[in-house]
Amino acid sequence: MEATLDISIVVPLYNEEESLPELMAWIDRVMQAHAWNYEVIMIDDGSKDTSWKVIQQLKSSFPSLRGFSFRRNYGKSAALNVGFEACRGRVVITMDADLQDSPDEIPALYAKIMDEGFDLISGWKRKRFDPLSKTIPTKLFNWATRKLSGIHLHDFNCGLKAYRYDVVKSIEVYGEMHRYIPVLAKWAGFTNIGEQVVQHQARKYGTSKFGLERFINGFLDLLSITFVSRFSKKPMHFFGLLGLIMFKVGGFLALWLVTEKLYITYFLDERAPLVTQNPLFYLGLLSMILGTQFFLAGFIAELVSRNAPDRNRYHIKDQTDV
Repeated sequence: MEATLDISIVVPLYNEEESLPELMAWIDRVMQAHAWNYEVIMIDDGSKDTSWKVIQQLKSSFPSLRGFSFRRNYGKSAALNVGFEACRGRVVITMDADLQDSPDEIPALYAKIMDEGFDLISGWKRKRFDPLSKTIPTKLFNWATRKLSGIHLHDFNCGLKAYRYDVVKSIEVYGEMHRYIPVLAKWAGFTNIGEQVVQHQARKYGTSKFGLERFINGFLDLLSITFVSRFSKKPMHFFGLLGLIMFKVGGFLALWLVTEKLYITYFLDERAPLVTQNPLFYLGLLSMILGTQFFLAGFIAELVSRNAPDRNRYHIKDQTDV
């Protein structure tokens, strides 16, 4: 499928019935001012309020609106993935439905993609209307993500982002990986990633749907995606190397203890203590056992990887006909 519109706006939402009419009208004003062909894709992530009824009602006034409704709450990543699969715009914009992301930012984001050639632009809410209990963990989270990913963005989790069409069609967002879409894009070969300072609106309706546990889950997801991006197709390089190092350490300790016992017995002519009385014996034994287990884990993971259906899936940038 090819892009047939100028812009697709993907809006995941959960219990946002009050903000949807205002958001849709705001988006439409911006689109009409620039004469863009556009679509708005709203994904209702199992809302408990009347959000889905509001979307159905808005459809009659805004033909460009498309909606999807989940039977239950699957999370933001699932909603974004559905939106990415359905979108048809050359530029894809994601934004939250709570009116904290301003549609007035869309023209600048669109220009970054179409005129300056970026693959992905992430919004940076330099000035935030959030309590310290949220801003401080966010800063730590962004710092850790920069260090591990090598992508120099200030606000990875900003919902306001712009993508080239090829980017969203080349990545799969799952679990809670919506925080790491720039990392997924880089892994898929889209390295021209930038950021744009955007305005952070104070929340007008409702309350935040995220708690502090998202930072713990986010850090675990970061470790997961870092490992997967580097070793998913070569797990033996990680587990095998780690297992080999641990086995060598254990073997060295065992050799040291045996050599020490022989030296004391035959050269000093003394009665050497039992090797099993030395704590290093158990440390070396544990190291060799763990090393063997890591090596076997890498071997099994390698077998699984070689039989995975996407083992030869690569992202082709361009090609010439023969």
